[in-house]
Amino acid sequence: MTIDLPGLEDAEVQAFANLVRAHAAVTRDLSGELVGAHGLTINDYEVLLRLARAPDRRMRRVDLAQQVLLTQSGITRLLDGLEDAGYVEKVSCESDARVAYAHITDVGVERLCAASKSHFASIRERFLARFDREELRRLSELLARLLPEP
Repeated sequence: MTIDLPGLEDAEVQAFANLVRAHAAVTRDLSGELVGAHGLTINDYEVLLRLARAPDRRMRRVDLAQQVLLTQSGITRLLDGLEDAGYVEKVSCESDARVAYAHITDVGVERLCAASKSHFASIRERFLARFDREELRRLSELLARLLPEP
């Protein structure tokens, strides 16, 4: 017996369900590989990557939370773990005591570099190899519509 839900066509439901399931499957696999090989979750990796690419290898913690789509408490917990591991350090702002920065350490950069080799290979295998260049360009455009405004 099928259930008729008003306002939702089968194709719409299937498209959304495929997006959610694909995200969950890819994220689970990539995170599992990062944890197993490097002791980093996919969120840990993204934070280290953003810090490594930031000017002076540091960002305001509030800005970092926004970029990785975590709450203030979520970014605090994540950064606490990275600080305990020696990958990140908390740095105070000289001009405003209310502002705190997260700064990636040299040890954090080394961990990021080591993890990047296998992580990029996994991304190529699980994601990039399944689409041609035009499909990737179009997919990127479509998914960007779902991102919050900066």
